[in-house]
Amino acid sequence: MEQLEHYLPHRPPFLFLDDVRLDGSAILASRIFKHDEWFFKGHFPAYPVVPGVILVEALAQAGGVGAKLLGVKPQSMFVFARIRSATFRRQVRPGDKVEMRIDVIKSNALVIHQKGIGTVDGDVAVEAEWIAMASGVPE
Repeated sequence: MEQLEHYLPHRPPFLFLDDVRLDGSAILASRIFKHDEWFFKGHFPAYPVVPGVILVEALAQAGGVGAKLLGVKPQSMFVFARIRSATFRRQVRPGDKVEMRIDVIKSNALVIHQKGIGTVDGDVAVEAEWIAMASGVPE
């Protein structure tokens, strides 16, 4: 966790990564969504499901850490500028481990364009593509 916090400004309860590593130019990450996550209390109490926006956020957080590990040095903190697409193919439930792969399409100090996929037990749960830009707020 400390290492992730070195690369991201996010902090619990809004840090949705357990680990991030590189495989060549691919960014690999994972997250086990525990039964006591704060959002399960309202989404949905009788049938808890990880909200789709949190799955996209987890992909983007992994992309942010991975980009820095790959040497991308933003002028400031990257924030979402556009979510080009997001498709949800499988529900993610308490106890599920989401394995993520993020690829950088284009990057520089001002903009990063990435796409990612998250799977659970080999089944695709989420696919997304996004653009983030430097916010003007230093990290």
